[in-house]
Amino acid sequence: MKATVIIPNINGKGWLKDSIESVYAQTEQDFELIVVDNGSTDESLAQARSYCSRPNFTLIENGRNTGFSHAVNQGIVLAKSEYVVLFNNDAFAEPQWLAELIRAADSDPRIFAVQSLMIRHFERELADDAGDYVTWMGFACKTGDGRLASRYTRQRRIFSACGGAALYRKRILDEIGVFDENFFAYFEDVDLSWRANNAGYKNILCPTARCYHICGASTGAVRYNEFKSRQSGRNSILLPLKNEPVLMLLANALPLAAGYLLKCYKFHKQGFGDAWDQGMREAFDILRQGRLGKRPFRLRDLPNYLLMEAWMIWNMFPYLWYRLVIVPFGLK
Repeated sequence: MKATVIIPNINGKGWLKDSIESVYAQTEQDFELIVVDNGSTDESLAQARSYCSRPNFTLIENGRNTGFSHAVNQGIVLAKSEYVVLFNNDAFAEPQWLAELIRAADSDPRIFAVQSLMIRHFERELADDAGDYVTWMGFACKTGDGRLASRYTRQRRIFSACGGAALYRKRILDEIGVFDENFFAYFEDVDLSWRANNAGYKNILCPTARCYHICGASTGAVRYNEFKSRQSGRNSILLPLKNEPVLMLLANALPLAAGYLLKCYKFHKQGFGDAWDQGMREAFDILRQGRLGKRPFRLRDLPNYLLMEAWMIWNMFPYLWYRLVIVPFGLK
């Protein structure tokens, strides 16, 4: 089996069936499909059950919302394929999508993750995500959000793949670990890709692997709400603490502190301060309980750490350009 496609689902009655059908319509048919349902109370669970007679289809019913990371990890454990492909239940793939992801991954055994070009479902001239990145101040951001999809035509290395539509090499997952379940939802994909970067592997964008994404359909968080604010409050603290060696954390202490203060101010100003504060308390509880799961420092990985440091500093430039020029002036 070449690939295992995993779709986590919660209350996706309006889009799950079309998402599954887009996977079954792929030109590449050497795959199995696993749907993990996290306690859906709508028709989407029945929709998923209707596929149980299909070959190479598995449905996992959790009965409650166990979180994105736990759900996809359940699928990864069952996967016997060379690649694992995560796909959101509100995403719809073009027929060549899976074949292009596999083609890109097959080109280099050091590639860990391959990012799809995710395009806004209702504004198909605009990109939704062409890969994620982290700045020196600890901000995790999407590349290409709201910009013309036609800008992204070249395969290139990226900091992180978005778990909404990405391929991962199973062999490397077995080496560096699966998704961290401390990250209930959001940033768990950035954490995983960062771990791969630290170990010397690469993540790339494959712009010919295209899919269309509603974005936030299951969580109701296109921008922010109470749920997403709580996740951000916790995970934005855990992300650098887990992936930066101690000396790097000390060197980055001032920009990271400034980033946290800006985020704290933003969430409180927008009325989500209580949720943000709750997430921060959860992060500190994880630290006190020794559950961070930080990868041990390895001297042979020093060049990788230095590359990540330089990359995060450089990422301040596209971040500021986007925030100060692209968004205020409505550029695409």
